[in-house]
Amino acid sequence: MEKKRKKLQRRLSELETRVWNRQQIEDRFRRLLEEGLPQGPLDPMGTLARKEEILDRVQRRAEQYEYLSRNCAKGAALALMEEFGAGGIEMIKGLSPFPGIGMTGWICGAVTGALFFLGLYYGKDEITDYEATGRAMTVARVFLPRFQSEVGTILCPEIHEKVVFGKYMDPRASEENLRAFREARGYEKCALLPGIAARIAAEIVLEDLEKALSREPT
Repeated sequence: MEKKRKKLQRRLSELETRVWNRQQIEDRFRRLLEEGLPQGPLDPMGTLARKEEILDRVQRRAEQYEYLSRNCAKGAALALMEEFGAGGIEMIKGLSPFPGIGMTGWICGAVTGALFFLGLYYGKDEITDYEATGRAMTVARVFLPRFQSEVGTILCPEIHEKVVFGKYMDPRASEENLRAFREARGYEKCALLPGIAARIAAEIVLEDLEKALSREPT
């Protein structure tokens, strides 16, 4: 765990000092608003051939979208939805209250954002497709322990205290708290979590593609 902790601290330092090209990030988001998210089935062979490129891109864009939106749930979900063509851009607004579940001290928004994407990707429009619902729950049970192993917890206050700031900032409790959060470069540092969550969710999708290809007759 010590090795992981040091890795997280190095990543936090990089995020804190990164030169964020806000205009470039916003321009990409505006194009998504105008043109919609990419759609269509994945090309499994082509996708797997670019596995590391995809994982790196999903992680970085999740960080960037969190920084732009100031919302870790939106950051994780949008990067994944953009990469894998799941859902519609208008769905992102529904994630507005999910960081810390309304910032009340519960589950990290990066976790709920990634789970939201996995539900879109594995679920089906047909509400009585119980197999698809079960499949989404199964991958959630893969995702959650992986995130917890990487970060140590899925709870927002514990992430603040043990990973990011050394204490729970509770930024929505008061104007003073929000100001302290901003001064601590909270939006930059908290980009760590959607990056991690999006990468893990993308790994799960790519692993499933690999399994599907291995089952195909040669």
